[in-house]
Amino acid sequence: MAKRNPQQEQADLREARKKVRERASQRHAEFHARKEHEQVAEQAKMTAMPIHHEHAAGIDVGDASHWVCVGNHPDGTPNVREFPAHTAGLRQLVEWLKQWQITTVAMEATGVYAHVLFLTLIEQGFHALITPPQFARQIKGRPKTDKRDCQWIQRLHMLGFLPTVFQPDEATQTLRDYVRQRANHVRLSGQHIQRMQKACILMNLKLTTVLGDITGVTGLKIIRAIIKGERDAKTLAALRDRRCKHTVAEIVEALDGRYRPEHVMELKCALAMWESYQKVIANLDECISQQLNAMRKSTGLPPLSKKTRVRGRKPHDPRFDVRAALYHLVGIDLTSIEGIDEIHALTLISELGTDFTKWPTVKHFASWLGLCPNWKKTGGKVKSSATRKGKNRAATALRLAAWSLMRSKSYLGAYLRRQRGRLGAPKAITATAHKLARILYNLMRYGVEYMQKTEAEYAEQERARQEKSFHRRARELGYEVHRPPAKDAEAMPQLA
Repeated sequence: MAKRNPQQEQADLREARKKVRERASQRHAEFHARKEHEQVAEQAKMTAMPIHHEHAAGIDVGDASHWVCVGNHPDGTPNVREFPAHTAGLRQLVEWLKQWQITTVAMEATGVYAHVLFLTLIEQGFHALITPPQFARQIKGRPKTDKRDCQWIQRLHMLGFLPTVFQPDEATQTLRDYVRQRANHVRLSGQHIQRMQKACILMNLKLTTVLGDITGVTGLKIIRAIIKGERDAKTLAALRDRRCKHTVAEIVEALDGRYRPEHVMELKCALAMWESYQKVIANLDECISQQLNAMRKSTGLPPLSKKTRVRGRKPHDPRFDVRAALYHLVGIDLTSIEGIDEIHALTLISELGTDFTKWPTVKHFASWLGLCPNWKKTGGKVKSSATRKGKNRAATALRLAAWSLMRSKSYLGAYLRRQRGRLGAPKAITATAHKLARILYNLMRYGVEYMQKTEAEYAEQERARQEKSFHRRARELGYEVHRPPAKDAEAMPQLA
C-alpha cells in the first residue's frame, strides 16, 4: 500500500474543514433568515390588528429620566426621546406630547416615580393610565433597554392591550394622601407608646396591669407627674380618674417602683415624641376635614340620626365629626353597617372614592380587593384557591371591620362565628370581609338600603337550610320525612 503525501493529507483536511464551516455558515444564515421572516410576519400580524388608540404614547418611567415613544416617523423609524425627570423636563415632555397631538398616555407602574408624572399629565388634560408591570413586560429573549421598553408600551397601548391600575379622581387622591399620612403617623406614635410601656416596666411600674391605656386621662397624668419628679405612690394614685375601674389601693401597689434616672429620661423622651406626633395628627385632621368639606355635595339630605358611642374617645381618634362629613359626601351613613366605624369608613372612601361604576359588577369589586378565591386549575385539578396576595388598604379596613364583629349579636356576627368554627379565624374573617364588600358595593353603586338583621334571624335561616338539606338527603336514600303536628312535637321528649 502506497504512502500518502503528508502535504496532500493536510490539504484534504483543510478542504474538509472549509466545507464544514461553509455548511455551518449556511445553516446559521438560514436560521437568521427564518427568524427574520417570523419577526416580519409577527409585525405584519400586529400591524393588521385594529388600532384602539391612534394618538397614543408610551413612557418608560425612571428616577433620573423618562423615555417616551409617540409612534413612528413617516419613514417607519420609531419616534423616541428621553426627558430628564425634574420639573423642567416634565414641562418639556408635556409640550412634546402636545406637538404630536397625543391624547392618551400609558406608563408602567413603578411606585412614586410614575405618580408624579401621572398627576402632571392629568393636570394637563391627557388621558393617562398606569398599567401593572406584568402586562408590559418585553417578550422573553428579546433585548431589554429603556428605549425598547417605551416602544413596546406604546405599541401595546395603541392596540388596547394594556389594562389600567385603579386610580380615583383628583380630589379623592388628595384625600387619600392625607388619610395615608395620618395612618402612618398613628402607627409611628404607637411605637413611642411601646417605649413608654418599656420604660415603666424597667422601673417596675405595673401601669399596664391597672390601666387599659397609658395614654388615657389617668395614665398621662401619672406619667407627667413622674417626669416632673413625683415619686410618692399615694400622690400619683390620687391622680386617678373617677372612671378608672381599678381602685386607688391597686394603683398605689402598682406604682411602687425603682426610679432610675436613665429610665425616667427614656420615659420623658418617648412622651415628648408621642405628643409631637399628636400635634401632627391634629394638623392632618384639620386638612382632612377641609378636604371633605370641599368635596361635599350640595344636594339636600335628611338630618343624620344620633348614634350612641360604644367606647370612650381615644387620643388618636379624629378631632372632627367624620360620620357627618362622610354622610354629606356620599349621601349614605356608612357606619350603619355593622363593624364599620368612622375610621374604617374614612379609609374606604379615601381609597375607593365615590364612583363605584369603575367596577362593572360586585364580582369585579371583590376580585380587585382580593377577597374572593383566586383559582389556579390545570389538567382538571385545582392547584390552589387561596385569595390573591396584596397590600390593599381597603381590603385591610374591611378585614378589621369583620374582626370587630366576633362578639356582635348581629347577623354578620353570627355568620363570622359559624365560619370560624368551620374554617378557622383567618378564613372566616376574609369571608365576612367579602360580605361587607358586597354590602358596600350595592350601597354605593345602586343605593340599596342596608337592612340590619339579628342573630336570631341568622339562626332561623341556618335551620331552614339544614332542614332543606336533610329532606334532600332523605329523598336520595328513599325515605320520606314528615314534620309531626304541633301538639305531638310538644309532647316529644327533649334531648338534654
